[in-house]
Amino acid sequence: MSQQPSVLVVEDEPAQREVLSYNLEAEGFRVLKAENGEDGLLLVQEDQPDIIVLDWMLPNVSGIEVCRRLKMQAETRDIPIIMLSARSEEVDRVRGLETGADDYVIKPYSVIELMARVRTQLRRTRPATVGQKLEYDDIVLDPETHKVFRSENQLKLGPTEFRLLSTFMEKPGRVWSRDQLLDRVWGRDIYVDTRTVDVHIGRLRKALCQFGGDDPVRTVRGAGYALG
Repeated sequence: MSQQPSVLVVEDEPAQREVLSYNLEAEGFRVLKAENGEDGLLLVQEDQPDIIVLDWMLPNVSGIEVCRRLKMQAETRDIPIIMLSARSEEVDRVRGLETGADDYVIKPYSVIELMARVRTQLRRTRPATVGQKLEYDDIVLDPETHKVFRSENQLKLGPTEFRLLSTFMEKPGRVWSRDQLLDRVWGRDIYVDTRTVDVHIGRLRKALCQFGGDDPVRTVRGAGYALG
């Protein structure tokens, strides 16, 4: 369940917000909603989404300002932002992209096109959630068939170990803290002790080395775990 990608919709028009949320949920996304910029910024800190759909014209803190703040912070700058705006002038589009938006969609927009753009951004940041094969060194993970191979040997992994490996393989080299892994792999709404992470990391290591080869999972003392 926690492999389900999350989308934050920041839109002050209730009807637009609900249409977007309905369609995103129908596509299998977990949807977070905010009706203004301040709430949007707060939700990003509380529950870091995988992607943000952000309206330009928001009360108090504008979408452009929300985008600027998020792209300035190291922990949020890599979250893709799709900016929605009724402003169709090229200068506005350029301004939105220069502020750090990853895509810019002009209102009124086609919901089907917007869903496609959301998937395009996720293909870049969380490829496994859109069914894309992941490869690292001699390890291949196929999210559609739920199979993992190492040097062409099929590995036996439990569902939690599969989700852990998928998280690592989406961002090789990134150090994940135990709390971050709990959020991503188990989900925020489930209470699990952080030591549980260590147990499953041990199982993942054993599974990855069942046909030999070096252990690719690195322990970073005081910080967490990384692949490579």
